[in-house]
Amino acid sequence: MDGNTRGGGHSEALKNYNLGTTLGIGSFGKVKLAEHKLTGQKVAIKILNRRQMEIMQMEEKANREIKILRLFSDFIHPHIIRVYEVIDAPKDIFVVMEYCNNGELLDYIIEKGRLQEDEARRIFQQIISGVEYCHRNMIVHHDLKPENLLLDSKYNVKLVDFGLSNVMHDGHFLNTSCGSTNYAAPEVISGEVYVGPEVDIWSCGVVLYALLCGSVPFDDEYTPNLLKKIKGGNYILPTHLSDLAKDLIPRMLLVDPMKRITIREIRDHQWFQNHLPRYLAVPPPDTTQQAKMFIRNFLSKL
Repeated sequence: MDGNTRGGGHSEALKNYNLGTTLGIGSFGKVKLAEHKLTGQKVAIKILNRRQMEIMQMEEKANREIKILRLFSDFIHPHIIRVYEVIDAPKDIFVVMEYCNNGELLDYIIEKGRLQEDEARRIFQQIISGVEYCHRNMIVHHDLKPENLLLDSKYNVKLVDFGLSNVMHDGHFLNTSCGSTNYAAPEVISGEVYVGPEVDIWSCGVVLYALLCGSVPFDDEYTPNLLKKIKGGNYILPTHLSDLAKDLIPRMLLVDPMKRITIREIRDHQWFQNHLPRYLAVPPPDTTQQAKMFIRNFLSKL
């Protein structure tokens, strides 16, 4: 750590932290490694520049992410990034989060080439648990991909980046676009309306394929061809996959969202159940009423 916070003009707002190296740079801010002065705990601080957000007309996206992250600071889950505090300053917003020192799942997949089935299953079980928790709290992540799945010191998954997330509320459908086309469901890229959870399930299916195969099922340098492949559900299952994996992936990558497998059915699938840790064997507690209260407050402020 560099021992001070003066370089970026954040000394007063971040007086409790020593800023370190830059972990990443985004469209309207950066993420820096930091250390809490009193406890010595390492954290990641997302710095959102208000002026840059205004120029790029991204204030709504950032505000949505902050509100959703604040929700998860109340409802703690082992596989969703923990938010410790949000600091408002005149020029910037600082989101102090859990630090995951093993980086993005994408880099891990690239390093490994492809994961052995037992390791892929362990990671996938954690992803599904986190996504299920989001859905229980009326949140659709909407941008699930290995870049938005971080690995902590024990290579456990943490869901991050809720900037494209949507809130679900009774009687309403969604029709917003996606973050990464390769992981987007057919109904999303076609501009159709959808409920929400089913698009996350499709993306989880693409992530599972990437874990087991080291590549995405739908890929093409020519975007119209890529869209055609996704809309048609055209991909190849490698022969090295187990029979159970070959059964699960196609059920997640069904073009018809009404026929697509649900999270409950994924949980019950034999491939998923194999070596399922005890702490993930029970679905998360039902916080629907709390979530609906949050959604009402959330919508009233939009």
